[in-house]
Amino acid sequence: MGGSITKALIGEELQKLKDEMQNQNLADVIEESKSNLKLLNNTTLDIAITGMSGTGKSSLVNALRGMTDCEEDAAETGVTETTLTRKKYTHPTFPKVTLWDLPGTGTPQFVPKKYLKDVHFEEYDFFIIVASDRFTSHDVLLAHEIQKLKKKFYYVRTKVDVSIDSERKKPNFNEEKSLEKMRNYCCDNLRDVKPIPMVFLISRWDLKLYDFPLFLQTLVSDLDGLKRDVLIGALPAFSREVLGKKKAAMEAHIRKIALVSCAIGAICVPGLSLACDIGILVGTMRYFCNIFGLDASSLNRLSSRAGKPVDVLRSAIKKSPLASQVTAEFVIDLLSKSLLCGTMMAVKLALDFIPILGSLTGGGLSFVTTFYMLKTFLHNVTRDAENVLAKAAE
Repeated sequence: MGGSITKALIGEELQKLKDEMQNQNLADVIEESKSNLKLLNNTTLDIAITGMSGTGKSSLVNALRGMTDCEEDAAETGVTETTLTRKKYTHPTFPKVTLWDLPGTGTPQFVPKKYLKDVHFEEYDFFIIVASDRFTSHDVLLAHEIQKLKKKFYYVRTKVDVSIDSERKKPNFNEEKSLEKMRNYCCDNLRDVKPIPMVFLISRWDLKLYDFPLFLQTLVSDLDGLKRDVLIGALPAFSREVLGKKKAAMEAHIRKIALVSCAIGAICVPGLSLACDIGILVGTMRYFCNIFGLDASSLNRLSSRAGKPVDVLRSAIKKSPLASQVTAEFVIDLLSKSLLCGTMMAVKLALDFIPILGSLTGGGLSFVTTFYMLKTFLHNVTRDAENVLAKAAE
């Protein structure tokens, strides 16, 4: 473990921290990191999905939760309106993320202002307005009311794969031209919405196709701070690009965790010349496994979607445990096999930063150990998640 996480990399991170500490107080920085981590754990994200009945709203709810339409706790789908009142669906791995399947907007009695009041508009971070063919005047009126309330909304055109399959039968079929025609048709129906909105074309059955990656990127870009981090963590891990976003978010997380470890009071690991808080490592490593879909439930869901046995997917995992296998014993064993153990690397690095991070058996050594272990673990988890995706696609 740890071949890619070098002494130079850790030293670079420590030097960066040392430079920042010239005009800051370590206690204040640690307290800020502690506060940010606590806020992240308590930050909620509520997403409202609305549109006419039969447009695939419930399927989109399931797709954003990384679920199939058939598994337990999935949003109910059907060709008739199955959503008569708003329904709450929590993310199966991250319960602070909630998707709300709102009642259909296609009734003659539809009044946007009353509709938003009835569905408790103030509770949502943003709205997704869904159509499977064209957007209607109801969708335009709804957007106007959402704008008045200073909320963001996004137009999503579903079932694009079905439309493309139909277009494919025509002579001189060109997929790009068909998609552009579809997008223009949707936008023409929304010309009364200002500024002119972007319409995302998606297929619920293959999230890599069409505009779904761009749609998620837009959601991430539009959210601020902690809400963005929560969304990135909960995104379905369907592509290397998504995995890259998750890795970048977790790298920022690692530094905060390592700083907090300075203040906890590092505990010497029996039999090893290292000191750190094992509990912090256990909790964070489990969190990383969940973020990257390396837990039993996520693998079972991927198995259903990809049509591959779970054992085949698990065979692609070379270095990482599943979330349930991360225990104190596992972490201690990992420490004993790391480059830090049996060498003086951690101690030598920490010695240079005692004035900044505190005593050798406290802040400095704890920071180095925690940073190194989590950085290495994140590298391995990312690689294994990529391997699992590749195996699923075979």
